[in-house]
Amino acid sequence: MSPVNPYDEAATARAVIDDTGVVLHWNEGAHRLLGHPPERVVGRPAADLLAGGGQGTLPGPRDERWHGMLKLRHRDGHLVSTRVLAHRRRPDDGHPDGWLAVAALERQPDPAQDPLVNLALTQSPCAMLVFDEQLRLYGVNDAMARLMILPPEHLIGLRLTDIDSEPEYVKYEENLRRVLATGQQHEVETFQRVAGKKHAQAWLARVARLTGPDGRVRGICVSVHDFTEQHLARERLQLVNEASVRIGTTLDVTRTAQELAQVCVPALADFVSVDLLDPGEHGGEQPGKPVPPVSLRRAAHRSITPGCPEAVAEPGRFDDYPAGSPQAESLVTGRTIVAAVPSGDTELWRTWDEVRFQRVEEYGIHSTMTVPLQARGTTLGVAVFARFRRPEPFTHDDVLLAEEVSARAAVCIDNARRYSRERETTLTLQRSLLPRHLPPTAAVQAASRYLPAARAGVGGDWFDVIPLSGMRVAMVVGDVVGHGIQASATMGRLRTAVRTLADIDLAPDELLTHLDDLVVRLSDESGGDGTGEVGATCLYAVYDPVSRRCTLARAGHPPPVLVPPDGPPQQVELPSGPPLGLGGLPFESAELDLSEGSVLAFYTDGLIESRERDGDAGIALLCETLAAASGTLDQTCDRVLRTLLPPGGAADDVALLLARARGLPPSRVATWDIPADPALVAPVRKQVLDQLAAWSLTEASFTTELVVSELVTNAIRYGAPPIRLRLIHDATTLICEVSDTSHTAPHLRRAKTWDEGGRGLLLVAQLTQRWGSRHTTEGKTIWAELALLDEE
Repeated sequence: MSPVNPYDEAATARAVIDDTGVVLHWNEGAHRLLGHPPERVVGRPAADLLAGGGQGTLPGPRDERWHGMLKLRHRDGHLVSTRVLAHRRRPDDGHPDGWLAVAALERQPDPAQDPLVNLALTQSPCAMLVFDEQLRLYGVNDAMARLMILPPEHLIGLRLTDIDSEPEYVKYEENLRRVLATGQQHEVETFQRVAGKKHAQAWLARVARLTGPDGRVRGICVSVHDFTEQHLARERLQLVNEASVRIGTTLDVTRTAQELAQVCVPALADFVSVDLLDPGEHGGEQPGKPVPPVSLRRAAHRSITPGCPEAVAEPGRFDDYPAGSPQAESLVTGRTIVAAVPSGDTELWRTWDEVRFQRVEEYGIHSTMTVPLQARGTTLGVAVFARFRRPEPFTHDDVLLAEEVSARAAVCIDNARRYSRERETTLTLQRSLLPRHLPPTAAVQAASRYLPAARAGVGGDWFDVIPLSGMRVAMVVGDVVGHGIQASATMGRLRTAVRTLADIDLAPDELLTHLDDLVVRLSDESGGDGTGEVGATCLYAVYDPVSRRCTLARAGHPPPVLVPPDGPPQQVELPSGPPLGLGGLPFESAELDLSEGSVLAFYTDGLIESRERDGDAGIALLCETLAAASGTLDQTCDRVLRTLLPPGGAADDVALLLARARGLPPSRVATWDIPADPALVAPVRKQVLDQLAAWSLTEASFTTELVVSELVTNAIRYGAPPIRLRLIHDATTLICEVSDTSHTAPHLRRAKTWDEGGRGLLLVAQLTQRWGSRHTTEGKTIWAELALLDEE
C-alpha cells in the first residue's frame, strides 16, 4: 500500500503551463476551482480559461515570477475571481520547463482576528511566519512583512514549494514537516537578500510547533533573526584563529609574508600584498623611523584571480613610495590608511604612480587598506588589502581585524629576521672555529663536510685532524648538545681543549677523561639550576703510519665505519663510553690494524638518524653508500650527503670526516738499541750518518748528528735503559726519536756561564723545526723534527 498523504493536495489549485501557453498539468484543486476535469484542459491553450483579462500584466518571456488577480471562466459559465501566483519552473527531476500557477481555494480568515495568529505574535518578538497544520502560510507579522519581496497577501494560503521551486525551498518545507511531526525545534542558517537591501544578509530561522490551549497541534511558527553581525564576528574570530595557526610555521621571512597573504584572501580582501623594508646586511635592525621616500621590497602577494594580474611589483623587486602615498604615510605615522575610490582618495595615486592607478581602474578596485607591520617597537613594512569583487568597502571592524592579523604576522616576521641574524652570526662563529682546511699529513689523506641543521639552527658538531709527533695523526669528531651560539661557543672550547691535550700526546682514553672533567666544569660555571648544563659526545683516534695501528676511544659517540681495500664496509666495534659531562666514569680504548688504503668514516648522529629511519638503518645505508663509492674522498663525501640526507636538509647538524690511511714503508724507518755507555755515542753518530747517506740526506748530516748526540747523551745520563733511537723520514721531514723507560720529562733551562751542562735541549730547540716529549706505556720518548729542503 502506498503511504497516506497527510496533506490535502486538492486544497490548492495547481496548473503547469509551458512557454507556448499550453496547459501541461491540471490538478484536482484546479478541477474544484473551475469545474474542468484534467482531460478537457491538458493540451489546450490556457488563454481559453481567461474571461476578459485580469488585474495586472501577465508574465513576459523574461519574467521569473508573476502574481495578480485573474477572472477565470467556470465550466458552468459563471466568472471566478481568484488571486494567482505563477513562477517559472526549471526542468529537473523529469519536469518540463514552464510555469507553475497556483491559487488557494479556501477563503482564509482575517489574521488580525484569528486567535492562532494572535498567539504566535504574542510569543515571538521578531520577524515571524505562521503556517497551519497543512503547512500553508497562514500569517505574517509586520516585522516579517517589511522583509518580504512580495506583498504578504499574495502568499497567504500557499506552501513554500508553491511560492518558489528552488531546492532550498524544498528543504525548508521538509524542515517544517519534520518539526510539525516531532515537535522538536529546528534552526536554519541562510543567506538571503531582503527587500530594501543591496546585499545578502545572514539570517537565523528558528522553527517551532504551535499548540492551542487544548493541546492540539495548530501549525508552525518560524521566527527569523538577522545575525549578520554575529556571523561576521564569528568569521573574524575564525580568521584570527587561522592566522595564529597558519602564520609563522617557519622561520623564513618570505614564507611568513606569503602565509599572511594566503590567510587574508579571500576571507578579508580580494588582493593582499606584503612589502618590507630592507633589513640591511644580515638582517640588521632599521636605523630609526623611515623617512619618505621609502623603498620597499615586495615579499609576497596573493589574489582571488589566478596569476595576480592586479600586482604592479613582482616578488623580490624594490619600489620607491613618495610622501603622500598610503604606504609611506602608514610607515611614518604607524597607523592604518583606508582609501576609497568613490571618495576620491585614490586620485592622488595618479600623480606618483600612473601604472598603479590604471590597475585600480582596470580591475575595479574600490577600497584599499594599508596596515603597518610593527613588532617590538620596530617598523618592518606594510600590508596592503584591496577589494574589487566584494562590493562592501572596508569597515572599522575590518581595520581592527587586519591590524590584529598583521600584528601577529609582524611578530613572526621579526622572529624570522632575528633567527636569520642569529643563524648568520652562529654560522660565522662556527666557520671560524672549524678548520678551514685539513692539514696535509703523511699518515692520512682526509676530506670533510659540515652542514648546519635545516630548521633547528647551527649546533655544536665539530671535527679535526691534528698532526702528532712521529708522523702520527689524531682524528676527532664531536657533538655538543643543543643549537645556537652557546653550542658553537662550547664546541670551540672543546676543540681547543682537544688540541691542547693532543699536543701532550695523551692516549685516547686518557684524553677523553680530561675532556670529561672540562665539560663538568663548564656545566658548573654555566649555572647550578641546570638551564646551562653542557653535554657532548666525542670520538678520538690516533693513527701511527709506521706501525699502521689506530687507537680509538669514544664518549657516547657513534663508532666509525671502516672501509677496507678488499672487503665490505663495517662499523668498528668499540667499547661504549659515557657521554662527556657525567663525570667519574672510565673510558676504554681499542686498537685496529689498518691496511694501506683503508678508509675510516667518522660522523655525527645527524647523518644517520632522521624521522624516516633509526640509527641502525642509517648505518646500513651509510655502509652501502661507502661500498658503492668510487673516486676521490671529496666525491665520496658529496655522495654520502646526497644519499643519506633528505632533500630539505637534515633536522640536526651533520659532520663527516673521511680519512684514508697511508703506511710508511720500512725503508724509511731506522732503529737502533743504544747501550747505556756515553763512550758509545760516537759509533751511534757514525751509524746515523751512514743511514742519512743511504737516504741521500747528506745535507742534513751536520744538524742531525748534533741532535742525535744531545738526545742520546741525555737519555744515557738522565734516563733508564733500555734506550732506543729511531729515525723516520718522509718527503719533507726527518724525525729523530730517543726512547727510554724513565717517566721523568725533560725541560728547557737557561745554563749559567760556568755550568758544564744544561745546554743540550736549548741547542736542540734552536736547530730543529719543533721538538717535544710524549709519555708511553714503557716510559717516554723525546722527539725532534728537522725540515728537509730537497729530496734526492
